[in-house]
Amino acid sequence: MFVDSHCHLDRLDLTPYDGDLDLALEAARARGVHRFLAISTSLDGAPNLAEIARRHDDVDISIGLHPLHEVAVESGGVEPDSKTIQECADRYGAVAIGETGLDFHYDSVPRDVQRRRFVAHLEAAHELELPVVVHTREARDETLALIREYIDPKVGGVLHCFTEDLDMAREAVRSGFYISLSGIVTFASAEALRDVARQVPLDRLLIETDSPFLAPVPHRGKPNEPQWVVEVAECIARERGITVDEVAMQTRANFYRLFSATAPDAQRDNPFG
Repeated sequence: MFVDSHCHLDRLDLTPYDGDLDLALEAARARGVHRFLAISTSLDGAPNLAEIARRHDDVDISIGLHPLHEVAVESGGVEPDSKTIQECADRYGAVAIGETGLDFHYDSVPRDVQRRRFVAHLEAAHELELPVVVHTREARDETLALIREYIDPKVGGVLHCFTEDLDMAREAVRSGFYISLSGIVTFASAEALRDVARQVPLDRLLIETDSPFLAPVPHRGKPNEPQWVVEVAECIARERGITVDEVAMQTRANFYRLFSATAPDAQRDNPFG
């Protein structure tokens, strides 16, 4: 059983499924994907995500504001504080906070705004005792520093769609974080990332699609979808010299350990055991 630990179900290209999200999820289930974490990129999108989760028992949601989401302050939009994020997460039954973080590759959102947002999300995650889903790009030192300052390692979080080096992965793991690999790990140019796939402890790895983005080989160039998380697992299995079933079982166990609110009752009693 596979888990897609990071997908944007409200943004999928549903053209191959006649616009029907249910059919896209059925296609994933047919390949053995039986849990989906639908990730929020804005608080405004929370009601739609919550409705998707209401209709599908195997879908859970996060609540957060992507670091590059542009809030139209001039039209009355407001940057959310920790309390606002907490209230939204409570209202819609989120199992995680995010995605949040720092992305210094682009300048569409000023860095000081990104930092304030990130801290607000980390504070909300701390108060709610929920894991945090972190997007980081070209902001290694600041991301790690804020994680160390605000994160309880017993709650932890995940660096999603990881594209940094092995040293950063190891630092994050020491701070109680998991490393999630996406379809990028299958790209010919991603040898350094495959080194991460080989060397990060298997009990600290997650798999994801980040769909509709970053479709893995052999689907590269197409809109991504949750069923292709299987290709990510297959790549990791090849790199580690183990079976795909081992990758599926361990990353599933890791998912339930981190996102303990999604776990079956027997596992929820001792999520860190």
